[in-house]
Amino acid sequence: MENWLAGALVALALYGFWGFFPKLAVGYIDPRSALVYEVLGALAVGGLVLAKLDCRPQSHPLGILFSVLTGIAGMTGTLFYFNAASKGRISVVVSLTALYPLVTIILAALFLREPITPQQWLGMACAVLAIFLLSA
Repeated sequence: MENWLAGALVALALYGFWGFFPKLAVGYIDPRSALVYEVLGALAVGGLVLAKLDCRPQSHPLGILFSVLTGIAGMTGTLFYFNAASKGRISVVVSLTALYPLVTIILAALFLREPITPQQWLGMACAVLAIFLLSA
């Protein structure tokens, strides 16, 4: 097995739970409150990682900036996700938001000059079609 594959498969499973648990949460509390409790869960994981690093994470101004922007984008997106989950069918909401890699691919092409091959364009088109079919 490739050295990255096991981690990617664990992430896939955890993201599946991440997509499912909010529908349960917003059945009991409002989306903003659910976000607050999710942040507490994230802080617990961050605390464990910080302990593993002996409280000495690496630092570089741009690394810190992009990490903070990641947190802002992720948590703001999560707030909108919780709100959508509270109002819509979770199977449709999670399927639509699962198209986020397309945004990443386009940003990587524009800013990192990573090429998009015809095969990848076809894959992105199939992903959009799949979401359309799943949402129907």
